[in-house]
Amino acid sequence: MATATNIDATAVNTIRWLSAAETTIVVPVYQRQYRWDIGGCEQLLADVRSVADAADRHTHFIGSILSTGSDTADHNELVLIDGQQRITTLMLLVAALHHTVLQEPEGTRDRNLAAELSQVLVHADDPSRTKLRPHRAWAHTFESVVLDRRDDEQRDSRFDDNYAFFRSQVPADEVPRVWAGLRRLEHVAITLGPDANAQQIFESLNSTGAPLLDHELIHNYVLMGLSHAEQTEIERDFWLPIELNTGEAIASFWRHYLMMTTGREIDLQGGRGVYDAFRHEFPRLDISTLRIHAAEWSAFSAVYRTLLDPTSEADVAVARHLAHINVFGRGMYPLVMRAYRDHEIALTDRAALIATLEQVQSLLVRRTVVGLPSERLVARLCRARALGQLAGAIARITPSDERVRVALKYGALPHPAYILGRLADVANPADVGVEHVFPLTPGDAWSGDGVRAWADYSDDEQNSHRALVESLGNLALLEHPLAERAFDASFPQKRAVYAASAIALTRELADTSAWATSAIAERTAKLTAEFLRLWVRPAAVGIDDDGLTPILDAQQRRGWPRGWEREFEYVEYRGEHWEVPDIKYLFDRVFKRLWADSRADVVAFSARRGGPIFEATAWNGQWHELADDRYLYMGWDSKYMLSAVQGVLEEAGIASEVSVKYSYIGDAM
Repeated sequence: MATATNIDATAVNTIRWLSAAETTIVVPVYQRQYRWDIGGCEQLLADVRSVADAADRHTHFIGSILSTGSDTADHNELVLIDGQQRITTLMLLVAALHHTVLQEPEGTRDRNLAAELSQVLVHADDPSRTKLRPHRAWAHTFESVVLDRRDDEQRDSRFDDNYAFFRSQVPADEVPRVWAGLRRLEHVAITLGPDANAQQIFESLNSTGAPLLDHELIHNYVLMGLSHAEQTEIERDFWLPIELNTGEAIASFWRHYLMMTTGREIDLQGGRGVYDAFRHEFPRLDISTLRIHAAEWSAFSAVYRTLLDPTSEADVAVARHLAHINVFGRGMYPLVMRAYRDHEIALTDRAALIATLEQVQSLLVRRTVVGLPSERLVARLCRARALGQLAGAIARITPSDERVRVALKYGALPHPAYILGRLADVANPADVGVEHVFPLTPGDAWSGDGVRAWADYSDDEQNSHRALVESLGNLALLEHPLAERAFDASFPQKRAVYAASAIALTRELADTSAWATSAIAERTAKLTAEFLRLWVRPAAVGIDDDGLTPILDAQQRRGWPRGWEREFEYVEYRGEHWEVPDIKYLFDRVFKRLWADSRADVVAFSARRGGPIFEATAWNGQWHELADDRYLYMGWDSKYMLSAVQGVLEEAGIASEVSVKYSYIGDAM
């Protein structure tokens, strides 16, 4: 048998490999910085706990670790080419366990366990020398965490954040369980000889094959652990129909379904947001519960198919409104899916469904007209609908009539075919096109009254016309054959063309004697009144919400992005106006406030989550003291802090009363 002479690949037990007396792992200078965040640590800890509770022979494979021999005098050193992130995180977890054991009272401390944990972290002959030696730029920070000798309590680093997370999540009585799970981890140790091309092998391991997409991960997660017969059943009866219904849009279907069910925005940045949300929503899927859930997924995928192709809807009015929704993209699908499904199973009637579709259109078209974005709105609307408060929630974020009037008077009309089509009640928009009464590029001979030519207009007159060329009053719908006759003609000639149109709103133009800025303004005012009647803003107190974002829809950001210290302009907390510039400040203030106002909820939340409030300053880091000998740990990363703020406010039942106003820096982050 032919064998490789320059590569040694061996399946090994990870902890035994790290614990070996001769093991020293060096991170080369070209490696990227340590990037795992608390979300990755949370998944690792869940996997470790899962394998710890599994059958005795069960193990967990963590991938391959690629290294090469050192060219220094110490030939026992391994230079890490691939696996830095995993090994570093494992070291931080083991360090957290080790320090927890060492803090146990002398009489109850498990010395054998402490010694086993220490073997992973440091050399037996030199306890000040860590087994893992990071890049020198951050070696001091890593070593101070692992050796528990941190001297700068105010710094922020991924090492500190992740170590603190592990300390908070693993109490002393659970250390043996987590250690048992760690000892069941396995990997393939690939060691390169002196003539192997390390970069080529690294690229082969990390670049061949596309990474699994969110919906592919969901598919694997759903079927993993089932028998072959059960997998066949779920695949045939549920998954294949979902794929057929959603086609290329299957990824967006899962995202929209989860936003609908959770009432939370799901960000796509940073990888597996949809898959992580799915696992959180469906943590355990035995075959009986899976059948129930899968039947619902399949039913909603059929709804999604109708949203993607409204022509498949038998009700003409509903189909028309679904097509109107699609003018604005798929952003409101989570809300529309729920409304459609409730009508489908007779929880609501047809009138309620159409009313919802009309409200959504009013929201979207008004925000588009005044230039407001509509991203990150749908989750709050899903929550509001579940509480029976949809109309009020839509009203709060729908621009007022006054604001719309100003935008329509001077601004370019967005989605003109849709808006004019509804104003004119055109049955088949495909048969007509958008006509500019005053042309986009008039020739010198063009005339608005048949007397003066465009070339004779003053500069101010020409500029005034150009400023209104895309506005509501200067646009009309015209049948395609008539549009060819009207193209670039002067207004007196166009009047005859308009008179031949079957569209009443266009025929009215034939009654206008001349076309100038005054005529455009007059028509804009008339059509604006009809616009406001058709796209109604639900009655509400106040005008709009000043661009406030509900706290549950605030964006969780990885690490500490540049500018985080000025992310917020202010925060509205139950009617109070807080000058709060960043998430760390908000985290501190919310927990201190709720400690005074709703302590039982804070205690319950912290106990269930394993922090951020503790009975003692259990490790070095940033702590704020609360009353009654309780301490708030402040050394988390940005994403964890926002998640904790959202969670504790939900626990206290007041999340809907807290909103943030992003600063211009926060909007750009």
